[in-house]
Amino acid sequence: MSIVSLSNGSGSKINRTDLDALAANLNFTLPDGQDADDYLTILRSFEAIMCNIERAPDYTPPLLQPTPSTTTTPRTYRKPKPDSNPFNAWSRRCEIASSSPENNLLHDRTVAIKDNISIAGLPTTVGIPKSLFPADGDEGELWISSVDATVISRILNAGGIIKGTSTCESFCASPLSFTSATGPVHNPRLHGYTAGGSSSGSAVLVAAHLLASTTTPTAATEGMNRGDTVELAIGSDQAGSVRIPASYNGIYGLKPTFGLVPYAGAASMSPMIDHIGPLATNLEDIAALLEAMAGYDGLDPRMSPESPVRSQVKPYLHTLRENREAILEATRPGDNFRVGLLTESFSVPGISNDVKETVYEAAKTFFEATGAAVTEISVPMHLEGPIIWTAATRPSMSSHLVQGNPSGHLSYLPPRARIQWPLSQTAFETLTANNPAVVNIMFSELLAKRFGYCTPGLEAKAHRKAFELRAAYDKALEEVDILVTPCAPTVAMPHPPSADLKEGEGPSILDRLRVAVGLTSNACPFNITGHPGLSVPCGYSEPRRPDVSLPIGLQIVGRRWEDEQVMMAAALFERGRELVEGGETQLA
Repeated sequence: MSIVSLSNGSGSKINRTDLDALAANLNFTLPDGQDADDYLTILRSFEAIMCNIERAPDYTPPLLQPTPSTTTTPRTYRKPKPDSNPFNAWSRRCEIASSSPENNLLHDRTVAIKDNISIAGLPTTVGIPKSLFPADGDEGELWISSVDATVISRILNAGGIIKGTSTCESFCASPLSFTSATGPVHNPRLHGYTAGGSSSGSAVLVAAHLLASTTTPTAATEGMNRGDTVELAIGSDQAGSVRIPASYNGIYGLKPTFGLVPYAGAASMSPMIDHIGPLATNLEDIAALLEAMAGYDGLDPRMSPESPVRSQVKPYLHTLRENREAILEATRPGDNFRVGLLTESFSVPGISNDVKETVYEAAKTFFEATGAAVTEISVPMHLEGPIIWTAATRPSMSSHLVQGNPSGHLSYLPPRARIQWPLSQTAFETLTANNPAVVNIMFSELLAKRFGYCTPGLEAKAHRKAFELRAAYDKALEEVDILVTPCAPTVAMPHPPSADLKEGEGPSILDRLRVAVGLTSNACPFNITGHPGLSVPCGYSEPRRPDVSLPIGLQIVGRRWEDEQVMMAAALFERGRELVEGGETQLA
């Protein structure tokens, strides 16, 4: 490594006391003399270079420039009115459509965007309280994005209409829906119950659209205001944040193969687990939204040589329609299709009996009704998946999630407001009351890196274990075509009481975190291995209140880069349900 220039120290804020503090942090001392003076000169040179970058104008790649749209320039947005936002699922409202779309894949379809994905002209809040940001002023001075994330441009160029941003859990760090700065997001089937997280608002807006258009009113839902809804939405998924809300809301949610959909322009939790995925009420919309978003963009280091260029993205919608036709025409459409019920997934800690039994019986009954072979298959290492996920990501997660630092690979991180760093006492108290999981993430990184509780190379070993876990799933997927697991291990539960720990009121930190323990055990392993996972509605719980049953999701996992196979399997499952519940003859 070379030093590009030496500073004379003019204007430097670094002195010998700072140098001694840095040395102490590395567990040694510097004696007085030339060595200390030289190290100080070198550090001041580094300081001058960083100040030079800070003063330089920023750069936006042409690919992320705002897509020309039919809206006013600059784009406008508004906060949602309470009567149009009964579930608190909207963050901001807008109406953005391309002035010259390139295709009609999403023609006039309404779309909501999770509030950690950049839309030029709108705030990107990541569910964080405004009080955590260091500057004063209105939100326009703090949060307005200057870029369209890659997926935003692609949705607009496919003819989609973006209706706004959806409420996001605080720092995307919750599988439940009570941590956002704007308050809890409510399940549209039962107010006061979780909608899942962290793509809570996206799932709710799609589920509410479905309920408003198809549900026969009951005593519990008569006259219920569903508010403004959308047909489609996208979210991000780092441990199940698309699939868990889909499961709790009774809709479809896909975590694509890692590297298939570009993440450029979205706030990262940890680069090795970041995914953007679609949420919809039917498979065709999942396929269309995936096809619109997928393909290499040249900006996202998560993409690999296996990622298709745009011209080679698979025609997911056309393929699904062809598969639908073949399934309907065949007497035994599931012949030669092998379904593996992942044994360990039905015994993860905290799984409820109604979820376990519903998923198992639905998968076995409906797939077998099509002639598919359904067997149990064991991947013992699946139970280690959540441990590996944690060890491979938590030691550096705060750097990416909270501080917004890159991973070391050339990547485009969207300019966005940064929270105060290091935290003030007020910021700590705000986060503790809002989402203590974020404070835990910060503590965990400090523990791992500054206090020696993780030996050097332990995080890298966890990454190697992720490859081992991938190989275990790959081996199982040589014996079967798909793996089936429960998605969320429970149905939606009531929100925990809110807390104001500054005043010493409300439930403890553990009381609020305990409700989320283990919720992603069947989802997060596939974030570190990269396999596609799709949450499919498969049944309902016993009524929690009169006339209110809550959805249960089944997860279909497929081979990497075979997302179309996962959707085909879901179509086969749907056909099996029709054969059984529709009264048609069940195949032997």
